[in-house]
Amino acid sequence: MKMGIWVLLLCSSLTLVSCGHNWNQGQSGAAIGAAGGAIAGQAIGHNTEATLIGALVGTVVGYMVGNEMDKYDRRQLNHVYERGVSGQTSSWRNPDNGNSYSVTPRPASGGASGPCREAAIEAMIDGKRQTTYTTACRDYNGQWVLQ
Repeated sequence: MKMGIWVLLLCSSLTLVSCGHNWNQGQSGAAIGAAGGAIAGQAIGHNTEATLIGALVGTVVGYMVGNEMDKYDRRQLNHVYERGVSGQTSSWRNPDNGNSYSVTPRPASGGASGPCREAAIEAMIDGKRQTTYTTACRDYNGQWVLQ
């Protein structure tokens, strides 16, 4: 009986915490993975240790999967900064989460470590349209880094 209460509290707290809209995909994946792992661990082991191990494994796996989704979008955005024609919009849809993006880069300008580019990013995330204006500069490794 005590274990059921702990699992319920863990799942409830993860559900409430995951309502924060400022989480990235890795953090959301970790929360969902922890809840699923705790439930699976309890179902398999029927004790506290199994529940905690399940939550830990679920957190790690969920974070890795969620973070990979973020990497897809960063890779696409990096491509726009690298090869995008100034004033021409490039769009994509993330196949894993359904979010879509339209990015319009501006001409490159000089920065402290190399060239920088501004861009307008229109995103449709979870059915909500968001517009962001960003600047990315090339770092010493040749990667575009948001400022």
